Amino acid sequence: MNKRYLQDQIQADLKRKMCFVGGPRQVGKTTLDMLLLGNEGEERYYNWDAVEDRDKILRGEWPRTQGLLILDEIHKYRNWRGLVKGLFDKRKDELRILVTGSARLDYYRRGGDSLQGRYFFHRLHPLSFKELGLKSLSDIESLMTLSGFPEPFFGGSLLEKQRWSKDYRTRVVRDDVASLEVVSDISALELLAMRIPELVGSPISLNSLREDLQVAHATIRRWCDILERLFFIYRLSPFGAPKLRAVKKEQKAYCWDWSLPESQGARFENLIAGHLLKWVHYIEDTQGREIELRYFRDTDQREVDFVVVEKRHPILFVECKLDQRERPRGLEYLKAKFPDVRAVQVGLREDAQWKDKNSIEVMPATRFLDELV
Repeated sequence: MNKRYLQDQIQADLKRKMCFVGGPRQVGKTTLDMLLLGNEGEERYYNWDAVEDRDKILRGEWPRTQGLLILDEIHKYRNWRGLVKGLFDKRKDELRILVTGSARLDYYRRGGDSLQGRYFFHRLHPLSFKELGLKSLSDIESLMTLSGFPEPFFGGSLLEKQRWSKDYRTRVVRDDVASLEVVSDISALELLAMRIPELVGSPISLNSLREDLQVAHATIRRWCDILERLFFIYRLSPFGAPKLRAVKKEQKAYCWDWSLPESQGARFENLIAGHLLKWVHYIEDTQGREIELRYFRDTDQREVDFVVVEKRHPILFVECKLDQRERPRGLEYLKAKFPDVRAVQVGLREDAQWKDKNSIEVMPATRFLDELV
């Protein structure tokens, strides 16, 4: 791959401020770093996890010439905000500073020295249907099976993908958690990470998880927060409006590695969720719009998988059906309540493409995903 989808935007933003790029472990941040460095030389790349680079960072041995400076995984250093702030304030006319990390930098930047107004924040997502230039239904099936993480996708082996997923989960839970959080029972947290893919597409009951793992309710809630901060899962809140009797608190969880759910239906829904979230984050990070991804469910059990909301108003409804011929009753209900909002039913049938009497667009995933990022 010659370019990642955020590359041009980051290069433009670095001319004005620092850039922070967060994303899951092994999503391609180091590859992006090298692409941005180009011919400037790898000596301008500092990785906190590398002992030699860590020593240079602690001694303040920075490049003396103008150019790009990349600080990878620097958020694992307790005083990283003060270090980055001082470096930017002192040498902002000489250095273009890029900070990358496999955790929510927007969370781990809290407290300590303020970085307000000094950076742009971007979230790097796995490879997607459009970014890869894919075209066919078989391409989608490969993407569902192998995930959008570069190593397993380009490896093309289901067996190697399964081995990669197990190693990935272990590294997130046992390495990243140990570096950033205080958790007394790592094994139970890993059991939670194994349990969540089974719940994809359904509202999560913290009480049920608490009973399964035999821990306190507050502990389960905190562990879910940790897995979200480390880009292992993400959660969607319900969409509600005065005219709807929507549920208000139940969240749905999805995996950044959308290949983890066992059933084809759950994997397909997780894949669509990942692509929509990538599109939403891209718009939010590059355009500054107040946009987010939610879902809909009401007290009468009507559901719509995804609702894209901008400034608390819906702008897109999306329902996933493996077979688009199945009637989307929840989508029909929301479309009737919000007739001006685009409603799409997306599935895996290539020959299913029409607009029904309720103005709901029925289309194959190949066409829908090609509209995103």
